[in-house]
Amino acid sequence: MQTRVQIKENGSGEKILVVQTSFLGDAVLTTPLLSAIRRRFPSAHLTVLCTPQAKPLLEGHPDVHEILTDDKKGKGKGWKGVWRKAKELRARGFTLAFAPHKSLRSGLLLFLAGIPNRVGFRCSAGWFFYHHRVDRDPSRHDAERMLSLLKPFGAAPEQDSVGLRVVADAQAEARVEEVFRSLGVGGSGITFGINPGSVWATKRWTAEGYAALMVRLKQKYRCDIVLFGGPQDGAVVDRIQRLSGDLGVALPGRFDLRELVCAISRCDLFITNDSAPMHIAVAGGVPVVAVFCATTPSLGFYPYTSRAIVVEKDLPCRPCSSHGGRRCPLGTEDCMRLIGAEDVLRGVEKVLERPAEPMAERRGAKLPEVMTL
Repeated sequence: MQTRVQIKENGSGEKILVVQTSFLGDAVLTTPLLSAIRRRFPSAHLTVLCTPQAKPLLEGHPDVHEILTDDKKGKGKGWKGVWRKAKELRARGFTLAFAPHKSLRSGLLLFLAGIPNRVGFRCSAGWFFYHHRVDRDPSRHDAERMLSLLKPFGAAPEQDSVGLRVVADAQAEARVEEVFRSLGVGGSGITFGINPGSVWATKRWTAEGYAALMVRLKQKYRCDIVLFGGPQDGAVVDRIQRLSGDLGVALPGRFDLRELVCAISRCDLFITNDSAPMHIAVAGGVPVVAVFCATTPSLGFYPYTSRAIVVEKDLPCRPCSSHGGRRCPLGTEDCMRLIGAEDVLRGVEKVLERPAEPMAERRGAKLPEVMTL
């Protein structure tokens, strides 16, 4: 295998494809790679292939010319779906492809599409489909691991490291403005956003913890508290509201993804589990307090900003898996139960004391403070 890809100067005439069909948070974490590709190949045409669910997070990105979707769990699932999508990609004549997603499907798709230069991770399930294989450094944040896919071009993650980016649109902004104004949110004081949900049950801090925290926030600050989430989070949000005495404004399922981006960006601080909304908040420049339960920052998916605090309990069983599980393997749920509202409140206080990070200075390493209990 050659160690360096030969590409025309400035990428002139090149058609580049980035395949990222993993979770919503992974799509957000791919945005520094997209910007780095555009800087390195300013004359190339850049296309992203993502899931239909993730498309709203990448729409409007200034470095992306085109977004294609792969409905791999719907109409495009299975081997027939792979073949149909590969034929579509082949017809577009891509000359270079990057695969930050480590799945076998991603590698097979690019192989069947006949793309002549394919770059992926050496640890990918479909590693043998790639012409250029890059080591995935477990010590780095995942955004920087994705940036390392540019190593065959002589790049280094620390050279290209920039902040995450998600672009809001005017229509979504207007919709969120209308909702917030009608509910009296953000008129004065601090606006706290709270995201109590996650795809994985063992990533969710307890409803009791969030409710107790809301009581303390109201005691300490002049503030509004907005509870976010999808339709599936309605039950936990209702429980938090009951336990707190209805201290928050409950908006689960109220916004689509584009509107959620705008709504989170209106918060002064975002308190969240390890989840996609955590990365969306970081991309919007919103300070974050993240409660890590089953997962750990060492996995490389911590909030990619210096204006963040991660609160976690030091336990020998953590992490129980790379994503967290549907249930606690030990049956104790200690990683969730043993984090108290006062612990998270200390994180909130510390973040609010820090100066704002100018958007123009978002280059370089993004390391949050970790409060290990």
